[in-house]
Amino acid sequence: MRVVVVENDKEMSREAANLIQERIKEKPNSVLGLATGSTPIGTYKELIRYHEQGSVFFSKATAFNLDEYCGLDGDHAQSYARFMKENFFQSIDIDSENTFIPKGNAEDKQVECERYDALIRERGGIDLQLLGIGENGHIGFNEPNDLLSAGTHRVELDQGTIEANSRFFDSYEEVPKSALTMGMGTILKAKEIVLLASGVKKAEAIRGLLSGKISTKNPASFLQLHPRVTIIIDREIADAIQLNQDIA
Repeated sequence: MRVVVVENDKEMSREAANLIQERIKEKPNSVLGLATGSTPIGTYKELIRYHEQGSVFFSKATAFNLDEYCGLDGDHAQSYARFMKENFFQSIDIDSENTFIPKGNAEDKQVECERYDALIRERGGIDLQLLGIGENGHIGFNEPNDLLSAGTHRVELDQGTIEANSRFFDSYEEVPKSALTMGMGTILKAKEIVLLASGVKKAEAIRGLLSGKISTKNPASFLQLHPRVTIIIDREIADAIQLNQDIA
């Protein structure tokens, strides 16, 4: 596991974008696992800038998103499908036929989850998975629990996650209470993982991730089992957990 300490969000985004750009150049038909939320937006902006400059192209790449809210169709203003289109896909040259997001409004959620994992396998697996992390250590929508699911599955959202997401909706009642998400097994099968975290509120989750101990109460701690993980954190987190330099 490699830990990179940067000064701020801008540096974090650039570091992640540079890494993704390198992988796309090495393998133009890379399969990317992508995340939503505020954390990766800066990375997507950097990648769009690189694309506009002609330094990276996505025409041969494939993208699989981590998750989607249950009950929302892809055109809903707060769906992750819409998020990805507006914040990334519409500004690069990726083929829309090669962008995949779980169908949150699928009638049979179990069948949809199985279909999604099968699609990932058919495409040869994920080459690089981009992740954020929740204050409670969740990645994707894998919330702290006594048990964690291996494959893509439906999950009831933690109360804290629902409350955090409520700022994006007109009322609390509109906030989805469940989602479809890649499971820990699906995530850990990625050939490479890059996790981004900024702000002191994420410090305890990162402390747990770097603790050397694995617990379902901090799902991100399972990343310690993966042979190729890069953690990019800002100075606020590094200071809070007393990490003074990068860790190779």
